[in-house]
Amino acid sequence: MLLRWFLSIVLNAVALIAVAQIFESFHIESFGTALLASFILSILNTFLKPILVLFTLPITVISLGLFLFVINAVTLMITQSVMGPTFVIDGFGVAIVAAIVISVLNLLLNQLVRETLRT
Repeated sequence: MLLRWFLSIVLNAVALIAVAQIFESFHIESFGTALLASFILSILNTFLKPILVLFTLPITVISLGLFLFVINAVTLMITQSVMGPTFVIDGFGVAIVAAIVISVLNLLLNQLVRETLRT
């Protein structure tokens, strides 16, 4: 279980680096910074995200779950504020688009790793 958690942090860091390469408004200093940001995101997703989902449940249901991308963007912005100048997102709109891309990349990377580990 600990190995799976560590692997998800590494894959999320890869997704963060990829997003930083795609968007000029999304800056991350190094892979080490991405690992630390991924770790902070995992802590926020464990403790803060369920509370945010609970408070925003009506709008999440009305939007058919799309509001979860806004919650993911909020956790990205909180991570950015904790990290300081080594991780910078230039605006909330960029954070929302980055949250969508990170979600898709994490889905693809996790599928790829699962398939690789099965063979």
